[in-house]
Amino acid sequence: MELALDMARKGAEQGEVPVGAVICDLQGTILAKAHNLSIQNCDPTAHAEILALRAAGLRRNNYRLSDCVLVVSLEPCFMCMGAIREARLAGLVFGAYDKRAGAVCSCYEGLNCPELGVGTWHYGGLMADASIAVLQKFFKEKR
Repeated sequence: MELALDMARKGAEQGEVPVGAVICDLQGTILAKAHNLSIQNCDPTAHAEILALRAAGLRRNNYRLSDCVLVVSLEPCFMCMGAIREARLAGLVFGAYDKRAGAVCSCYEGLNCPELGVGTWHYGGLMADASIAVLQKFFKEKR
């Protein structure tokens, strides 16, 4: 999570909403890391999670990442949750809950849909206070 928060801070320095993501395999090898680039890339899909999934898929030469875990500083949105399901990630760990748009457990339970096939385990709230602090600092400075 520390590395995901570092990526979030890097995004904030570039004027992006500070969300950072890291993908590692089950042995702990880091395959990809990213931060939001939606503003810079003029791309609404350039969320940290999506960018990290793309990079990990390219590194693995496979769009399925069933032996990998995504660590992200903020609960994923609906779009990212769908990408997580499609990648067949083994697990997801996130920092802050997103009461406005979180699609893992806050607003929608997108990873708990057995009718959609094998699910991804998830754990939320890891270093939530630090994740929230990064977001609050960014938006306070923006105002």
